[in-house]
Parts: sequence; structure tokens; C-alpha cells
Amino acid sequence: MEYIAYLHKDRKSDFGVSFPDFPGCVTAGKTLDEARRMAGEALALHIRGMVEDGETLPDPSTLDDVAEDPARRGAVAFLVSVDLEKTVRVNITARESQIELIDRLARQAGMTRSAYMVQASVGRGLRKTAGGRRAAK
Repeated sequence: MEYIAYLHKDRKSDFGVSFPDFPGCVTAGKTLDEARRMAGEALALHIRGMVEDGETLPDPSTLDDVAEDPARRGAVAFLVSVDLEKTVRVNITARESQIELIDRLARQAGMTRSAYMVQASVGRGLRKTAGGRRAAK
């Protein structure tokens, strides 16, 4: 699903992001890329909370719907895609030096530790077969 976000930037501020469909859901980033990445994370977290609380999610607004929104003044509208598939928390065991390396590589890739580990594990389009050989997905 894609929702409209507003990107705000004042001269002496970070890039701020708000969502007209989700009042109170806001985030910020020092750079444009960080703000964009944080927008997806903030929206996903906000939506998860709504779902856990049994609240109904709003249908995404269109640009026509928000054309007269005063909060849009001085902002740039962009779309934020959110995956509503349930995430599952897992624990792993690794050496401290391995976690430090994973964290450094994740930062360099502009990703969270979890996102980096998932991408590294399943994002390459390969999976192990029962016989131990690798096969294309």
C-alpha cells in the first residue's frame, strides 16, 4: 500500500515527514535519504500499532484529496510504500565482532541490521535444497 507523505524542510532544521492519513505519525532525518527511509519505518510502526489496537486503517488519500490541506503548504508530497505483512522477531547468536561487522555493513548500505541480514540471507535469489545444493528460487 502507498500513502502520501509530506516532506518539510526549514533552513535550520532536519527534513521532517508527516502523513495526512495518519495524524501524529511524524519522523525526521538529517538527510533526504534518511528522512525517506525513516518515513517508511515510522509509517510501518504506526500502522502495526493501529492493527494491534484493532483500529481501522484509512484508505490512502489521493493528491486531489489533499490539495487544499493547509499542512501541505511549503511541503513536497511523496508516496511511501508500506508492506502490511506481519513481521516476526527472532533471536540469533553471533560473535560480537560479527555483529559489529554486520552493523557497519548495514550502515554503509543505508539499512537497519534486520533489513541487511534478511537481504543478505534471502535477497540473493538462492535457497538451499534438501541435498545442500543451491537452487534458484
